[in-house]
Parts: sequence; structure tokens; C-alpha cells
Amino acid sequence: MCGRFAQYSSRDDYFDALSLTPDEITFDPEPLGRFNVAPGTKVLLLNEQEDSLRLDPVYWGYGPEWWDKQPLINARGETAASGRMFKPLWNHGRAIVPADGWFEWQKESGEKQPFFIFHKKKEPLFFAAIGRQPYGQDHGKEGFVIVTSASNQGMVDIHDRRPLVITPDAVREWLSNETSPARAEEIAHDAAVPEKAFTWHPVSKKVGNIHNQGKELVEAEVDSDV
Repeated sequence: MCGRFAQYSSRDDYFDALSLTPDEITFDPEPLGRFNVAPGTKVLLLNEQEDSLRLDPVYWGYGPEWWDKQPLINARGETAASGRMFKPLWNHGRAIVPADGWFEWQKESGEKQPFFIFHKKKEPLFFAAIGRQPYGQDHGKEGFVIVTSASNQGMVDIHDRRPLVITPDAVREWLSNETSPARAEEIAHDAAVPEKAFTWHPVSKKVGNIHNQGKELVEAEVDSDV
């Protein structure tokens, strides 16, 4: 995790959940409508530059010039702040992915069944992310990764890793350039939304095709064999 997620609500929905105001960032009531966001595409990323909030389209993946493999899409929250690859991004490139939920696949009867995981109250989610600043500029495949944490309780039955979702009231501090890397580690630990806040249901296998979009991809699949 995380290899696929949904970002279909409007800017207004995400910003209202963060108690932002129109003088802080540009609002827009039009739904984003991305029900099947895949790596290697550009994703709207909330970030702070020169003390101002921005929402920029940024490449999902991170592969610097010396990296000879596929770009990475996740960073383990337990090691991102200290590892060679991600420490610079943790220190100077913290961001947030506004989202509505994410997908995981579980093996059932020899086949992989996708599940959509979302907040029980259907509230917007805010994934912790890190990437190359300044956002809004083309850095090729040096984009961003989603920070992940270990799954506990019932969610581990779906997958042992999950996005690090932080509470809305911690987002501004996470983004702030004034926040030290050490304090960011504390936020990642103390402000993480717990597993008990989420629920999930099986969805159509059509979500496996990145070209498929539409509300039906996040709706519960009554017959998972269809």
C-alpha cells in the first residue's frame, strides 16, 4: 500500500474539512471525479510555499537520476525521516494528498478481490506525503510518495500497510516550513487516524484497469464474483 486511491470530491469539500477560507486558497465546487488514481499520473497535492497554501498537480512516483528501478510510490513512515532516499523530502517536501479512500486487493479463492477503504463517516482523508519541492514545477519522475504505516486490528486482514492518514487539525502544522523534521515525526505518530475510524467493502474488479473511472468503482459489489 498504497497503490491506488480515489480523489473524487471537490476542492470545497476538502478545504471545508480543513477549515480553510477562500482567502487562503482557491476554492472550486466542481468535483475532481478521479475514482481510480494510479501511480505515474499527476495528482493534486496540497503544499505550502512561501507561507501560502497551494494545490498543485504532481507526478505520483519518485525516482531520482541515480535510481535505476521503477519510481517508488510509497515511503514507510517508520524510516522515511532517516533513510537516504527520503530524508531530504521529509525535511523539506512534506505535502498532503486529499482523498476519499483507497483500494487494496485480498486473495480470495485463488483470485484477488479489491476492497475500497474509507472513513466510516465518509469524511475526507488526508494522506501524509513527501516529495521534491518546489511543487508546481516539472521535475520529471521526481514527484512525490505517500507515507505509509503498519495496519493493526481488523484492517491487517486486508493489507499489512496503509496510508498514513492524519487528522485535519494537524494538516497545517505538517505542511508548515516552520515545523521541524522531529516534530513532523511526532505528528505522524500522534495525529494518525486510527484503524477503528475506517470501514471497507468489496468492489468491482474493474478497478484493476487504470482506464476505468466512475462512481461504480467505489460502490459495494454485492456479488464479488461478478
